[in-house]
Amino acid sequence: MSDDVDEPSDDGDGVFEDSDGEAVVSAVSDAAVVIDPVEELRSTFLEPLWQLPREQRAEALGHRFLLDYSGHTRRAYGRDLADWFSWCAGLGIDPLDANRAAVAGYSRHLETTAAPSTIARRLSTLAGYYKYAVAEGILGSSPVEHVKRPSAPADSPTLGLDRVEAKALLTQAAEHSTRARALVALLLHDGLRISEALNADVEDLGVIRGHRTLTIIRKGGARRDVVLAPTTAALIDAYVGARETGPVFITKNGTRLDQPGAFRLIRRIAKAAGIEHAERISPHSLRHTFVTLSREAGVPLEDVQDAAGHADPRTTRRYDRGRHNLDRHPAYTLVAYLAD
Repeated sequence: MSDDVDEPSDDGDGVFEDSDGEAVVSAVSDAAVVIDPVEELRSTFLEPLWQLPREQRAEALGHRFLLDYSGHTRRAYGRDLADWFSWCAGLGIDPLDANRAAVAGYSRHLETTAAPSTIARRLSTLAGYYKYAVAEGILGSSPVEHVKRPSAPADSPTLGLDRVEAKALLTQAAEHSTRARALVALLLHDGLRISEALNADVEDLGVIRGHRTLTIIRKGGARRDVVLAPTTAALIDAYVGARETGPVFITKNGTRLDQPGAFRLIRRIAKAAGIEHAERISPHSLRHTFVTLSREAGVPLEDVQDAAGHADPRTTRRYDRGRHNLDRHPAYTLVAYLAD
């Protein structure tokens, strides 16, 4: 196995400004990655919105709206708002003066550059932003309320692995490094979001009623204990070694492994394993694979849903590519049942 070598990382957030470098755009984007919410609150949140100058309200509202979220969700929503603010600046309008036609025009514009799922998410972000504006008494109604949103595709576009490919990835990860095999096993066997795996600390490893567990922070901030199969637990133990504190997954310098670093690691292993379309494999692909192969192995939908942390079973079904497998058609089971 090779040493754990990390390439320079980039947060991938980019800069969101219009052609005139409007401060409101970059400020809302920055709000998505603020580290100290207390200082943020002290500096921009104490003054009532209606007392702020009109030109500052949209930006301030964006800061306050984003404060309800954290991590990846906050960054994504911040980028969505920044893009919308840039669009409004191009039209020469204040975001709080935008009407339904402006939002509909923005949606049509996105259709030329973005996937339906991305458009749906951006409009959902705007709906939340303007709902917040109405609740704060800044607006009387939301301009997004009656704008038609594209339907999300029935299947998730993320590329998953079949059983043979999953086994090949595990084998290649074991040849790469102790870190790689522990990370791949955790993502593949437990279906964690990459943020959940990378935010885990050694202190979060434990034992509950004889089960090896890892306590993670789910989307939305809820703490959950996930079971580690004996194989997965052994690989994590071998990787963590004598470490008693700090991040489970670290760089060669001892800092927490970030998402871009994990993304490159997974893709590098997929290429080495000879997986088709390896350039499209990501950590999220392993989460999809967890759902599909768990269902293929006979795990009930509700159990897979709980393990994946999906609030809605329809989300789990979108991940389950195997649901179209003819071998699972209920006709076979029903005929056998009626024949008894």
